[in-house]
Amino acid sequence: MVTLWEAISAQIGQATGQPFKLDDRRVVGGGCINQGYRLQGSDRTYFVKLNQAHRVDMFAAEAAGLEQMQATQTIRVPAPICWGATDNTSYLVLEWVDLGRAGGSAWAKMGEQLAAMHRFTSASGFGWQRPNTIGATPQINDWRQDWAAFWAEHRLGFQLQLARRRGGHFPLGDRLLDRVPDLLAGHTPTPALVHGDLWSGNAAVSRAGEPVLFDPATYYGDREVDLAMTELFGGFPSEFYQGYQRAYPLAPGYPQRKVLYNLYHILNHYNLFGGGYESQANRMIEQLLASV
Repeated sequence: MVTLWEAISAQIGQATGQPFKLDDRRVVGGGCINQGYRLQGSDRTYFVKLNQAHRVDMFAAEAAGLEQMQATQTIRVPAPICWGATDNTSYLVLEWVDLGRAGGSAWAKMGEQLAAMHRFTSASGFGWQRPNTIGATPQINDWRQDWAAFWAEHRLGFQLQLARRRGGHFPLGDRLLDRVPDLLAGHTPTPALVHGDLWSGNAAVSRAGEPVLFDPATYYGDREVDLAMTELFGGFPSEFYQGYQRAYPLAPGYPQRKVLYNLYHILNHYNLFGGGYESQANRMIEQLLASV
């Protein structure tokens, strides 16, 4: 019987056109929901994520997002090599990137490069060519021309549905959904290619000093969703925001909109982890309703 690692090695060889013989395998961080491994062999190194077999579509969507970000030639992402599943396990093989320590100039460059990626737009509107995931949660990307409708239906509305099924209590949730158009009144963003899950754990700098983004939840949306999430869990260094603002200044009203955008991630964290995220989400909902 072919083992998992034999299957992955064969797939790497087929994808690269160069046979791959695995010499060393080490456990590394793989994020909150995946197992991660560093593979070495045939003078090459790869990063591999593993999950249950039914998660193969999640990995295929992640690879598609990385490919689309890579195609903009604006900011480095780990190149996807191959993905697939055995009877019990799905896998995604990525380029290995040696990470280093980031100085202020590298963070400023990251801001500038993210701004450049955000200038890539879609004539189809807001959404993406396929559903994907935000963490382990499904992310609906059906196309919409109206940003407020997209955010209310496919982001906040969907997360609230999941949260209520989980037993969450959000008494003002439906009222907030009705007021999303008011909260976004006068704001007409251009559909921008966004990372979609841009917190500090998904951004780094290579040993050569290049900014690197990984683990995307890609779609076309308001570029402010990426900036908002960078502020959610501790924030990025000030040089990042300075670099972004120089390259692509944010529109007035962003400090208010970022609460609306970050509510999506707090609801998702409730759906993934439970705990105090329910009360945090309710406080944010109350804050937003008090502003309209």
